[in-house]
Amino acid sequence: MAGWRTHGYFASDFRGLILDTATLSALVGFAFATSITPGPNNMMLFASGVNFGFRRTVPHMLGIGVGFLSLLIGVGLGLGALLATVPLLYTGLKIAGGIYLLYIAWKIGTSRTLGDGEAAARPMTFLAAAAFQWVNPKAWVMAITAMSVYIDADQYLWSVVIVGLVFAAVNLPSVSTWAGFGSVLREWLSVPVRLKWFNITMALLLVASLWPMLK
Repeated sequence: MAGWRTHGYFASDFRGLILDTATLSALVGFAFATSITPGPNNMMLFASGVNFGFRRTVPHMLGIGVGFLSLLIGVGLGLGALLATVPLLYTGLKIAGGIYLLYIAWKIGTSRTLGDGEAAARPMTFLAAAAFQWVNPKAWVMAITAMSVYIDADQYLWSVVIVGLVFAAVNLPSVSTWAGFGSVLREWLSVPVRLKWFNITMALLLVASLWPMLK
């Protein structure tokens, strides 16, 4: 890619890989736009911020960041090519992700009380959030697009690493804003009837987020 330039050859560090400012800006913009816009992760974080508060949602946020980074690196190291050659596998991932999202939507939509202490309802765990990225259709689209557009064949491994680092730096702060918004509304939504309709609305939005990704 024209945006990547090398000066000399260094096999063991980053000094031989310099990212053009315009390419870096485009990558950061892409990472921010895809991370901050509504999608399954952000809808769940918003609802979790309301129902459990920001602090109890932190493991969920960290799981998203780590899980997506692992997916991104995996795609860069060959999973994207595998999905391209075995379309049925990608279809299976989308179906699995859709079923799981319907389950999460049902849990959110039927919740009627804010989760405090060791309530029956609990926020998503770190491991569950990380694993979910591997069946999240939006996450796959983001990872495949990033690794298709911002990778330099001549410096492939370093390109994958840098794209991963950029997403790691941008993704977590972006998704955490949704949990923050939810926690701000927590007190107002402590009224049962408001919480009921908020959770139903969030469940419907979560289901609606599947439509463009399951086509």
